Formats: sequence, structure tokens, C-alpha cells
Amino acid sequence: MILVTGATGNAGGAVVRALAEAGTPVRALVRREADLPAELAMGDLNDPASVAAALGGVRGVFLLSGYDRMEETLEEIRKAGVPRVVLLSASAAETGNRDNAVSRYHIESEELVRASGVAWTILRPRTFFANTLRWLDQLKAGDVVRDAFPDVRVAAVDPLDIGAVAATALVADGHEGQVYPITGPESLLPADRLRMLGQALGRDLTFVGLSDEEARAQMSAAMPEMYVDAFFDFFAAGNLDESAVLPTVEQVTGRPPRPFAEWAAANAHLFR
Repeated sequence: MILVTGATGNAGGAVVRALAEAGTPVRALVRREADLPAELAMGDLNDPASVAAALGGVRGVFLLSGYDRMEETLEEIRKAGVPRVVLLSASAAETGNRDNAVSRYHIESEELVRASGVAWTILRPRTFFANTLRWLDQLKAGDVVRDAFPDVRVAAVDPLDIGAVAATALVADGHEGQVYPITGPESLLPADRLRMLGQALGRDLTFVGLSDEEARAQMSAAMPEMYVDAFFDFFAAGNLDESAVLPTVEQVTGRPPRPFAEWAAANAHLFR
């Protein structure tokens, strides 16, 4: 039995799917009822006692970064005799910059996992393909998408590939103590992704890059300022480079990562 936290999210849901398709029993930690191919356990990652209550018979835990009382949660996992944890971190941890709010919570989460006494694997995926869904409202309103950081290339990744790497690390030996940077198969500009999405939709779409001032105003309306500052540090100041294409997915799973065009075709219905 594998316990998956964040099971209704993009990455956690992909882990549940990958495990279930492989025939591995899965228990999903959820806050409310959900339609998943898994046994459901009601709980909250901010509540270590609720995680502890879901650990019976568990031989691996997929864990998210940045939750409250994470040290206590990891101690519950250790006391339950769970042999391994796979942590979903992010490339932001690679900066080592604790003054950046996003980097800091990933760095601190990784440190706690390393010190937990449980065998660990850390995943550092790049930007998710699923982040493209933030364009949904603009595309339902017309054929123009306006977004930040137009000149930043990213080797973005399909959450299904993150799920496949996590599932492998949770059930197979040889991944303990490894840090896996996870990318897609190509380095794309936002305009490249929009063009491929347009092809999947049969529409001629136009990308308009926001100025830094416009981007800051747009982002500030949607998230706390410390996170806006973090993303500007990454992508406007250039302190995080997610452009490199890395072989991790194929090395771990035995198959290449999915291209963005495949994700766009599979998810085109969401934009119609």
C-alpha cells in the first residue's frame, strides 16, 4: 500500500493513476470525498495525527513540500516503520536562496526529509504543463493570450511523467537518496506552447507578452506579494533556469517524457 498526499492535485493525482495502473494498492489522503482509483483516507497534511491515522500497512509515502508541522509528520512516518518517502520539491530548491519565499519552503522541506531517518527520494520537476490552464479564461473570451515572461524558455513537464517517476521510486529499489530533476522533452517559450495549443484547438492564437509592470500587477491580484517577488527573482532577474532538457524521465521509467503537443491534444476539450 502506498499513501499519496495531495491526491486531488495535478502531481498527486498522476501518482495515484500511475500506481493504480500498475496494480499497486493506493491510499489517497484527501480532505473530502473524491473520485479516485484509490482507497480514501480523510486527513490534512497540516495535521500530522491525521496522516498517522492513514499509515497502517503503508510501505511508501508521496509527500508534498511546504506544509505545517512537516517535521512531526515525518516522525509519524518513521515511527510507523514506513520504509520510504518520495518528496515533491521543485527546481526552486536548486537556487539555494532562502530569501526567495518559494525556494525557501522547498529547501526547508528537503532538509526535513533528509533528516527524517526514512529513506528518501526528492523530485524537482520544472514548470507543469498544467499551468497552461491559467490561460483558460482568456481563450474562452477570444484568441489572444497575454502573459508574463515572454522570453523565458522552460522545459516544462507533463504531470503524468512526474507521476510515473514518483510511482517508480515508491515501489522499486535503487532510488533511495536520489534527487531527480524532471523535465519535458523540449524547451519552449510561452508563445510556442500557445501555438501548439492552437493547433490542437484548430484556432489561430496570438501571444502577447506583458511588460514587467503589467505582469506584476496581474500576478499581485492573484497571489501574495512575496510569491510575486519570488517569480520575478526567478524569471525576470534570471536566477532560475528551467530551460535545460534532462534525461531523467527516460532513465527512471524507461520511456521518454511526453511532448507538450500530446498534452495539448489530450486537454483541448478544457479550452473549448
